[in-house]
This record gives sequence, structure tokens and C-alpha cells, in this order.
Amino acid sequence: MEARGDLRSILPYLPVVLRGGALFWPPAAQEALKALALGPDVSRVSSGDVLADALTDLRLALNLDPLPRRAAEGFALFFDDLLSRAQARDWFDHVAPSLARLLLRLPTLLEGHYRAAGDEARGLRILSSQYAGLVLLSQELAAALLACALFCLFPTADRAEACLPAINFDSLFAALCYNSRQSQEQKVRCLVHYFDRVTASTPTGSVSFERKVFSSGLIEDEEQEALEVDFANRYLGGGALSRGCVQEEIRFMINPELIVGMLFMVSMEDNEAIEIVGAERFSQYMGYGSSFRFTGDYLDSKPFDAMGRRKTRIVAIDALDCPTRLQFESSGLLREVNKAFCGFLDQSNHQLCAKLVQDLNTKDNCPSVIPDECIGVSTGNWGCGAFGGNPEIKSMIQWIAASQALRSFINYYTFESESLKRLEEVTQWILRHRWTVGELWDMLVEYSSQRLRGDTNEGFLTWLLPKDIPNGDVDYMCE
Repeated sequence: MEARGDLRSILPYLPVVLRGGALFWPPAAQEALKALALGPDVSRVSSGDVLADALTDLRLALNLDPLPRRAAEGFALFFDDLLSRAQARDWFDHVAPSLARLLLRLPTLLEGHYRAAGDEARGLRILSSQYAGLVLLSQELAAALLACALFCLFPTADRAEACLPAINFDSLFAALCYNSRQSQEQKVRCLVHYFDRVTASTPTGSVSFERKVFSSGLIEDEEQEALEVDFANRYLGGGALSRGCVQEEIRFMINPELIVGMLFMVSMEDNEAIEIVGAERFSQYMGYGSSFRFTGDYLDSKPFDAMGRRKTRIVAIDALDCPTRLQFESSGLLREVNKAFCGFLDQSNHQLCAKLVQDLNTKDNCPSVIPDECIGVSTGNWGCGAFGGNPEIKSMIQWIAASQALRSFINYYTFESESLKRLEEVTQWILRHRWTVGELWDMLVEYSSQRLRGDTNEGFLTWLLPKDIPNGDVDYMCE
């Protein structure tokens, strides 16, 4: 085991130690977990307040600082006040001991993972910037790693310097104390429900995390197999483990296995994307932002692929943050289309799809129908909420990127954006006129130049269509 470079890279960020070719919990931590595993009659952990004390003891056994005071208050608040007595009793009688038993098996699960991985191509490791690679984890190992995060057992030293996001749940629970929005409580309820499910029945599939690097060149209810776009922060997960509660954070709550990627995925550069395949959905929800609510259990019925992964593909791409004028400049447009293209491109199938498209289409790179052998894209107003992007520009950029990546379709969810009312008209008009990707790109650049010069204040969709086309009527102009 000592010879494995993948294990050596991740070991400083794990709570276990390597000794004599095997992985172990430090003795004091192992004894504390054994007591917790025997239930409250032995461990005396029967409340959130006592659980916080037990987690501090565990952290001290791992040479970590005590659990932060606010986090301890958050654990007490949630388990003692926000959960019903029956729910809390079940948690401490059954769920917490089961999680402790799962954690006791973590060294064995990790060793089995590295044996199954064979070489280092799929082993758990730090996926550094500019190094493309894939990590394949069993859902059981993912659950054990998430239990470490819940109990705040991951070492935190040097994570920021390594450009890794926070992974422990301390900030998530701490935010309960000074965040009056109920959405924070609902996020925790989603994760607690996940632990209820995985301790009742251990999932048996796999989840893969892939860093995609592109060096040159230019939503959760989706029924078709498609890349579902995560409107990501450059740090995977964004504010999922703190106070964020928009598109990315909500997806990480209802598919908690996504959080595991935050352990080892370094922040993304402009030419990078992260694709996650197989994350199971566990929760129903409603609302968005401050109105977000956990509404119950969700049974994920997506089929499995040959690698044991559910056919749920999520691609994380981070948009420009508060771009203002930059989103209309050539450098900003290129950055966004390259970022989306990197996320949408499947390099393994790209050459095959390219040949099939050439056989079917009379014009190169026409945004047209592409064979079913290639998987499509399910997306929406990427980078247009808190990041302040222009929805009309972003819709065209993603269409260009999906077409250039030879994706078979793009399902675009406008979320009733007022500025995108004419999106369907514009796309049909472009398709009927058989525009190429290059022609649409040229028009986007020209429009953006006019916006920068102050020659137009119109939205792109209105600017693009001929002025004599009434709203909702494009057919008579199409050849």
C-alpha cells in the first residue's frame, strides 16, 4: 500500500493512518467509535448536545481541534429541538450506531477499493488542476466518507492551500444558529434522510468523478439520458456545506454522494470541468433559495450502466462571476464557450459521433439532429442568477458548445425567464435557415460588440430576428 501514489496523495486528507501496509483508525478514535457503535446504553450519546461532545472527543483522538462552538450548538439545536422526539430517538438508537459501525469498516473499505482499482487510474486520490483523471467509488465507500464529513473527522490543515473546498459538516450545522432561513434546516434534513436510507439498506452501485481538461479549441427530473448541468462554483459544491441554497447546493442535498467529490477535487481552472456519473437521488424537494424545503423520500429508478453507475450524468461548469462588460468582450465569450465545451465534450465518443454527423448533415457543424448514440445536454440559465450573467447570451453559448461537442440534443429549461420568451422562435428560425455554429458565433460576437459600443440595448434574441417578424410568428420567413 505504501507504494501507491494515489493513496499517498489523499492520505494527509483522510482521518486514518497507514502502518505496516494496512490502514487503521488511531487507537483512541477506534475505541470511541466502538463505544458509539454499541448504542446509547453504552456510549451515552442520546442527544445532540452529547453527540457534539462525542465528536469533540473523536476529533481530539485524531489530533484535530475541538468541534467549533457554533457547530456544537448547531448539532444540539437540530437533534434536540428541530427533530421530533421520535425521530431523534430513532437516530440515536439506530442511525448513529450504524454510522459508527460503517466508520469502523472505513479502513477495510479503502483497502478493498485500492485492490479493486488495480492501477492508480481509478483509485481515490487528489485530482489536481490540469490533470485529467477519474475516481470510481462504491456507494458504500461514499457513504463511509460522508459519515466522516457528518462527524467532522477529516483533517482540515492545508486544504485551502491545496485549493480544496471544505468537506466537514461543521459550517453546515453552525449556520443553523445564526441563519433564520428555514432552508438551512431543510438542507440538513435532506442529508439526515440520506443517512437514514443508507444505514437501513446499504447501496450497492458505484459513482465516478472525472476531471475533464480541454487544452485548445473553441436537471434532476430529466427523463432522457443527458448531461445534467451543475451551475457550479469553481470549488465543487459551492456553498452546499455552508449557507448556499441555489441550483448547485440543492442538487448536492438531494444527491448527497456528489459531496464526496469535494474531498479530492481541486478547484477548476478556465479549461476544466468535472463530470460525476452515478450519484443516486434520495430526496424530494420544493422551492428554491429561502423557499427550499425537503418534502420526503425519493426512490431513484434510473438504470445502471456496465460499471454499476446509475445513468445520471452531472457536469459541473463554473461561469464567470459578476462579469458585467466582460461577458460581451471576446475574451469573456471565448472563456464561457470553452468552459461549456469542455463540460459537454465526450472525447471517447467524439470521433465516432463526428463521422456519423458528417454522414447525416449537408453542412459541417450545423446545430441539427445528431444520432441517438450520442447523449444530450439538459441545462438552463447557467451563471445567470447570483453570478449575474446574461440569460440570452448564455443560452446561445451553451447551444454552440453542445453542437460543437456533437451532443444529440439540448433541453433548455428557461425557468420562466422573461428575457427568454422568444428562445424557441429564435432556435427554430436558426435551424430552418441551416446556420452553422460559426455563423451563430459570428452573430453573437457582432451583437456583443454593438452592446459594448452602446449601439444597441436590445436583448440578443430580439436583435437577431428580422424586425418584420411578429412575436411568435417565424414560419413564413423560413425556407
